Amino acid sequence: MNIALMSHDNKKELMVQFCTAYAGILSQHHIYATNATGHMVADATGLNVHCFLSYDHGGSQQIGARIAYNEFDLVLFFNDPSDDKMMSAVSYIARLCDQNNIPFASNIATAEMLVLGLARGDLDWRCIVNPSTRPIA
Repeated sequence: MNIALMSHDNKKELMVQFCTAYAGILSQHHIYATNATGHMVADATGLNVHCFLSYDHGGSQQIGARIAYNEFDLVLFFNDPSDDKMMSAVSYIARLCDQNNIPFASNIATAEMLVLGLARGDLDWRCIVNPSTRPIA
């Protein structure tokens, strides 16, 4: 499955810790991320992470476009709720996920449930919606 990772600046280290804890599960899937988050995760875990542009240069729009085309099966966007100026980015990604029935987590608690469900096969229904599990370009 294709998994997108995003995180606000104050949550990047939490994303790294999360991906380190679940590297065994994540390594069985195709991982994509915005630039800084992706490099931090790849450096810490050894996971193969395809990095898009940084958030400031359009990385969230690149991920958003792929969500709109139903190319992601799971989106983890660790949100910093104390950063009001970034709330529009979370809203934008969450709305696109809702429109395309893509599981979305904005915090570590929900992300853990989704990744554990992924390991159990609870998200296999996404293979019907998005039959191609090959990496996106």
